[in-house]
Amino acid sequence: MAPRLLVYSRTTGYRHDSIPYAAEALRAIMGEWTVDHTEDPAALDSPLTRYAAVLFLSTSGEVLTPKGRELLAEYVESGGAFVGVHAAATTEYDWPYYGELLGARFDRHPDYQPGKAVVEDAGHPATRHLPAVWDFTDEWYDFRTNPRGAVRVLLTADESSYEGGGMGEDHPLAWTRTQGGGRVFYTALGHAEEAYDDPAFRAHLRGGITWAAQGD
Repeated sequence: MAPRLLVYSRTTGYRHDSIPYAAEALRAIMGEWTVDHTEDPAALDSPLTRYAAVLFLSTSGEVLTPKGRELLAEYVESGGAFVGVHAAATTEYDWPYYGELLGARFDRHPDYQPGKAVVEDAGHPATRHLPAVWDFTDEWYDFRTNPRGAVRVLLTADESSYEGGGMGEDHPLAWTRTQGGGRVFYTALGHAEEAYDDPAFRAHLRGGITWAAQGD
């Protein structure tokens, strides 16, 4: 049976125009996987054990019911995989567990612009295909806290390569961590539709998702 991925993209705050395009792109990116896309919180109000991974795609604001929070935590703690893409870091600010799960919360971003991402960990499936310095265009999220020390940093932002960065020389951009028995992958990239057409970004996502679900 093909692995199954739940893509959840509900927004109660800012909504990215790229969400429908990105959700469809994930079907192609994941190939043989079965991808279920929903914005209905009721979809997370029943056990998630049939999914190899749950992915929050540029969600924003409070997007889960109390039951959904309980079941998502139960799923991850018991070995489920969680993936956050881009604005997933702007989600569930009122739920402390979610901030711990993801590793950091969004603070601000400068204008959408070209910049450089530096590969810190070239041995991970999400980054092993990338050049040492990756030219990309995005919003270059700043976070309220630096997650280093609690996460395995995969990519950092080179703030000298764009205008308006606010975290300084150590600016994690994509990372992994473990939560209970589960694995977590987060990437701050993925603002615009164009990202989901980029072969390097598509491989970045696939590598992160498959690592979270299946390991190295």
